[in-house]
Amino acid sequence: MTSTSSARQPYQYVVLRCVPRVEREEFVNVGVVLHCPAADFLGSASRVDDARIEALAPGFDVDGLRSALAAVEAVCRGEAHAAYAAALRATAYGTREAADTPGTRFGLLKAPRSTVLQPGPVHGGVTADPARTLQHLLERLVG
Repeated sequence: MTSTSSARQPYQYVVLRCVPRVEREEFVNVGVVLHCPAADFLGSASRVDDARIEALAPGFDVDGLRSALAAVEAVCRGEAHAAYAAALRATAYGTREAADTPGTRFGLLKAPRSTVLQPGPVHGGVTADPARTLQHLLERLVG
């Protein structure tokens, strides 16, 4: 399904946070992932401010962070898990085949984790243009 320029459709997004030292719970926003099911849209955008991260964690591996953000972009495009469509997923009722859809990939990306790159809480809104909204959120929430 494609979106029209005037139809406003619901979306969800998470802000991606760089958490250099998980035990300190300090973070810098570095990206956004946006999912708009009605427009069949899943996208991410990121911006790394080396100086902010260096101030928070001197000597931090910024190249590793950029690599993790590139992996998020690959997941959004459906390129990171080529075999994911044939995988089995455990459920309370046994196992079932896991479909590789934008919705399942967003579920993977929004899942809480205790790593250097973490998603924040899920937020939502409505948009007529998911790609433009993604860029707006990047500017507003990451800088």
